[in-house]
Amino acid sequence: MLADESHPAFGGGMFSQLPQTMAVLERLPEAFASGLGLPYDAFGPEGARGIERGFAPWYRTFLVPLAIPSLEGMRERLERGARVADVGCGSGVALLELARAFPRSEFHGFELSKHAIARAEANRVEAALANARFHDARGEALPADGSFDLVLSFDCLHDMTRPAEVAAAVRRSLRPDGTWFVADIKGRGSFAADVEKNPMAALMYGMSVMTCMSSALSEPGGAGLGTLGLPRARCVPSARPRASPASAPSTSGTR
Repeated sequence: MLADESHPAFGGGMFSQLPQTMAVLERLPEAFASGLGLPYDAFGPEGARGIERGFAPWYRTFLVPLAIPSLEGMRERLERGARVADVGCGSGVALLELARAFPRSEFHGFELSKHAIARAEANRVEAALANARFHDARGEALPADGSFDLVLSFDCLHDMTRPAEVAAAVRRSLRPDGTWFVADIKGRGSFAADVEKNPMAALMYGMSVMTCMSSALSEPGGAGLGTLGLPRARCVPSARPRASPASAPSTSGTR
C-alpha cells in the first residue's frame, strides 16, 4: 500500500502531493468569499505528478486485462483498429497503456491542465508510441464528427465545471455503435449514505474542498459535483432502482 508502487492498492501516490494541496489553504478564504474554486493547475507540476502516481497502478494492472474485456466486443475492435479518445486524460497513463496493447488503433487524449499535458507528452515520448496523441482541450475540442469507437472518462467528470456539456460533446464524437466508458468514485447519492458505507468518506469530502469540488466550481456557473458527487443514478438515470412497497429508491453507485 505504501511501498510497492506497482501494486494496485498502492496509495502513496496521492499523498505525495499533500504539500501542494495544503499550500492552497491560504487561498480558500477568497474562494469561499467569491464562490469560485481553484483549477487543478493551482497545485503546480507536482499536483499532476501526484494524481498520475495515484491512478497509474490501477490502469497498469486492470485496464487492459480486465476492464476492456468487460465491454462487449471492444477488445476485438481495438485489435482490428479503432479510434479512441480519453476525455480528461491527465498525464496519459491509461491511454498509453491502451496504445501499447493495441498498436493498430489510434488514441487521442484531451486535457485542460497544462501540467498534466506536459507530463502526458513526456510519457508518450518515453514510451515511443506513434499511435497516441495528446490535445490541449483549451484549444482543440473533441471533434463532433461521430468518428470514435470508444471514449474514456476516468475519475474526472465530477471535477468538471460543465459535465453535462461534456457528455453532449462525447455523444457527438461517438459512432452510432460507439461506447462511452465512465469510471468514477463510488458515491451513493447523499452525504449520510456515503458516510455510512464508505470508511474513507470523511477524508474524501475534506480533500474535495481543496481539490475536486474546488475544480468543479472554478468557473462561474460551475456544476460543483465534487468528490462522491456522481453516483451511478445521476450519470445513468435509467439505472435508478425502482421503488418497492417495502423500500424507498436507492442511489447506490459503482466504480
